[in-house]
Amino acid sequence: MSANGDGGLRNTLYRTTTRSGRRMTPARRLLYAITVPLALARAPSLVPCYWHQHQLYCGKLLIEQRARGLTPGWLISPSVDGELGAMMVRRFGGAVIRGSSTHTGARALRDYYQALVRDNVSPVITPDGPRGPRFKFKPGALLLAQMSGRPILPMSYAASHAWRIKWDRFVIPVPFARIAIAIGPPCYVPRVTDAAGLARLQEQMEEELKRLFGVAREALRAAR
Repeated sequence: MSANGDGGLRNTLYRTTTRSGRRMTPARRLLYAITVPLALARAPSLVPCYWHQHQLYCGKLLIEQRARGLTPGWLISPSVDGELGAMMVRRFGGAVIRGSSTHTGARALRDYYQALVRDNVSPVITPDGPRGPRFKFKPGALLLAQMSGRPILPMSYAASHAWRIKWDRFVIPVPFARIAIAIGPPCYVPRVTDAAGLARLQEQMEEELKRLFGVAREALRAAR
């Protein structure tokens, strides 16, 4: 979503005062995503999409939307090693899609498609992960949206202070950090789209995720 005239975000602003009038203080760690535009998606499920480094709070926000009818899902390896991750996803209310992104792209795409269309699960895709290159939008999410007719929901978040680890500088907010989440409009991919059109959409979605990250950072600066 874009910035509004007062330097904040429409619907996704971290504000200095809560709706109840309570004043936010540095001692409070608050996540505000006041209106997630899920209603803009004319489908029973969608494809949430964000950079791998933004998994923590974008994923948290998606799980919190279960009351609105959203069922977020994550692709987890069916191996013994993936069982811990599957248990954690289920524990926090997400759906587990058993498959592996390290196998052929067609196989992972099949696993996502079945969850999305058959089970109305909204499978999360990190278009640059889990192995990079960082901030490069791979075409999987676009192909899935094209096949299914479901929209992509681009997301990003920023923290006022955070640790950044691993190859993708995975963001872990420090205690009491402020968080802002920016969410873009759902993107539908036409069923009839040639290779050149998909390449253009890749560039557009890559720029959109980068733009949303800038919007989230600007929201934090405006809320100081």
